[in-house]
Amino acid sequence: MTVTILPTGITPADVLAVARGTAKVVLDPATVEAMSTSRSIVDGIEAAGRPVYGVSTGFGALANTFVAPERRAELQHALIRSHAAGVGAPMPREVVRAMMLLRVRSLALGHSGVRPLVAEALVDLLNHEITPWVPEHGSLGASGDLAPLAHCALVLLGEGWVLGPAGERLDAANALRRAGLKPIALAAKEGLALINGTDGMLGMLLLAIHDARHLFTMADVTAALAIEAMLGSERPFLPELHAIRPHPGQAASAANIHRLLQDSRVMDSHRDDLAHAVQDAYSMRCAPQVAGAARDTLDFATTVAARELHSVVDNPVVLPDGRVESTGNFHGAPLGFAADYLAIAAAEVGAIAERRVDRLLDVARNRELPAFLSPDAGVNSGLMIAQYTAAGIVAENRRLAAPASVDSLPTSGMQEDHVSMGWAAAKKLRTVLDNLTSLLAVELLAAVRGLQLRAPLTPSPAGRAAVEALAPVAGEPGPDVFLAPVMEAARAVLAGPDLRAAIEREVGPLA
Repeated sequence: MTVTILPTGITPADVLAVARGTAKVVLDPATVEAMSTSRSIVDGIEAAGRPVYGVSTGFGALANTFVAPERRAELQHALIRSHAAGVGAPMPREVVRAMMLLRVRSLALGHSGVRPLVAEALVDLLNHEITPWVPEHGSLGASGDLAPLAHCALVLLGEGWVLGPAGERLDAANALRRAGLKPIALAAKEGLALINGTDGMLGMLLLAIHDARHLFTMADVTAALAIEAMLGSERPFLPELHAIRPHPGQAASAANIHRLLQDSRVMDSHRDDLAHAVQDAYSMRCAPQVAGAARDTLDFATTVAARELHSVVDNPVVLPDGRVESTGNFHGAPLGFAADYLAIAAAEVGAIAERRVDRLLDVARNRELPAFLSPDAGVNSGLMIAQYTAAGIVAENRRLAAPASVDSLPTSGMQEDHVSMGWAAAKKLRTVLDNLTSLLAVELLAAVRGLQLRAPLTPSPAGRAAVEALAPVAGEPGPDVFLAPVMEAARAVLAGPDLRAAIEREVGPLA
């Protein structure tokens, strides 16, 4: 696959193809032309000797310091070196590749005043699979992701570090040499244009949106399986009950759960028993209200990310009429708010799933299933400690759901006196979603075990698909086994596409 960078931007699918795959990147001729036109304006300003922030002045609190023409290239190199000041473990390859592609996208919009060769140098890194070593700490989401982007830009200069095949830290100059690439020299404005953007937090948000969309659908799957295993009622998921509270996410989630519960001998066994399951617990009955609200939150975050994908995020910006204007478009508040909001929603999807797990394991509430889903409870503990693990993850997600974007620490001599913390918001969102994957995997395992214990009653087609997917690793109900590998395997099944595909072959597409 090839991703072509147009002067009108790129799509979320393009970001995923480059970040998580090996798609090649090319610049469209119209993109090169747009950057050349923008650069000619900066060259004209330089020739005229006009004072312009970041072109003929210092940065941040040094914005009023004039820089002589013969030192302006030096200024750009010094900017990159000084701003590459991050610390900590390296960010994942997919995040760094997304960040670089998004910076190319921003430059390609033709408002940054850089030569095409700067964008081409970033494209070369992507196409040669050279991934800069970007430490996790350093960005405040202030003038965008200054430190992370500076670590990327430093590699273009033949300096800094790159990620090795096994995640080790390697010398950037050697990596460029082995790939047959040469360092570039920056001209006026170009160093600033390489680092003044929201590309890191946007990249993480786009990756998180993609992951959350899958997980929220799988949350409906695991909820339906758990409800089926606990002999719950399907009536709360009837479409007419959700039409009278028209939240779109809620309706979609309820429709999924209702469809997943059809054609089940387990459900048939108690459907007409008026004394049974008159009103299920909230964690069962309100599953679509919680997961549906999360879906609506995801739609909001998707809208914000889509807008940012078509935004010029730089400072100063070069306008077609020749003006170069300072702007605050680099501020990460829109992305920080969206990431924090989505983290709250994802944390609650996991929290309600853990409540269903606890109910499945409790002999007083699971409707005649054995304690902890063990046929020989006492000698065996079944899934008792799997629920402990889930509870611990829920507690961590609640801590991570505290918003980062309400925090701010002034920097740069009070020039940057309100920062977004958008990088932190997006980074912790990814952790929340990783934790949600584990939580749903525990529910999947518990629900499958519950359905197995309902034999000889046969479960729904979705239930049969889930049992078939997990049986090779989880086996049948019986004596305790080393549980950690089973839980890891359940997580892989939950996160991957095969189980959903198998279920959809039986019940049709899920929302």
